[in-house]
Amino acid sequence: MSETTLGGIAGRMPKFIRRADPAVLTAFACIVLLLFLGSLYSRSFLSPEYLLQQLKVASFLGVIATGMMLVILLGQIDLSVPWSVAAGAMMACAAAAYGPVGVVLAIPFGIFCGVLIGIVNGIGVAYLRIPSMIITLATNAVAQGLMVVYTGGFSPQDSATGAMRYLATGFAIPGVPNAVIIWALIGAAMVFVLTRAGFGRTVYGIGNRERAAYLSGVDTRRVVMIAFAVSGGLSAFGGVLLAGYASKAAQSMGDAYLLPSIAAVVLGGTSILGGRGSYLGTVAGVILITLLQSILSVMQMPEAGRQIIYGVVIVAMLLLYGRAPASR
Repeated sequence: MSETTLGGIAGRMPKFIRRADPAVLTAFACIVLLLFLGSLYSRSFLSPEYLLQQLKVASFLGVIATGMMLVILLGQIDLSVPWSVAAGAMMACAAAAYGPVGVVLAIPFGIFCGVLIGIVNGIGVAYLRIPSMIITLATNAVAQGLMVVYTGGFSPQDSATGAMRYLATGFAIPGVPNAVIIWALIGAAMVFVLTRAGFGRTVYGIGNRERAAYLSGVDTRRVVMIAFAVSGGLSAFGGVLLAGYASKAAQSMGDAYLLPSIAAVVLGGTSILGGRGSYLGTVAGVILITLLQSILSVMQMPEAGRQIIYGVVIVAMLLLYGRAPASR
């Protein structure tokens, strides 16, 4: 087929398709493919009730992946997600045990614990110049140790508050789970920040070339620290929602969200080296990962197999979309 013919075909495509990131289009195409394969296995796979349930489950990952995307856009990584999730959930449930005041402050306190972890990560990366992989892994280990000390090594006994359960499982709008609404609000805020606010433009600038952003007068260290604080806070909020969904916290509840949150971001076309990506891609990646998890669960795939698949996905997307010029 000649280049003229190809150009004519491309010219007749809708403008939004021509401008779309190929990775985003690929992610949505994979979603359609998974829905088709799932429908072959079970007719109920395409039922509105099942799809709405999957969207609610995706909301928890979506909240966590939103913070992860912000960090990855900087060219960094946050490996403290597992115990930021667990600490937020456990501390929110723990606060609820301290009477009416504790019940009111439970959710903010849980989020605050995650923000605190994120600030430590941000200070280490931005001001002490410690590689993000090292400092976030260290804070994850410290948070794990603190939570084990708090519980004495036993399963947490504190229960989620009514507000936590309502946010995770309730319906403020008939037929639409609150968790989905929360994810939509957080996503809308992130889209505004990344596309309309100076902070978002700075994040992309740092991800492309931090030194150039610094020389242009941007306080890059402050931006990096804020991004890690947001990531920690959203991870903890995801933990709060998970605790509300399960009615209590668990020490290992965040372990299953590290690789999926990274995979969801890179599947949506965000460069793991930073500087490129859209939130629409992250939404597609989250839905894709959730559907994949559902199919793997139906196939009774063990957790080890799932982790292998997530790892392969991350490596493959890094090879496809994560390369950058050597001059960077």
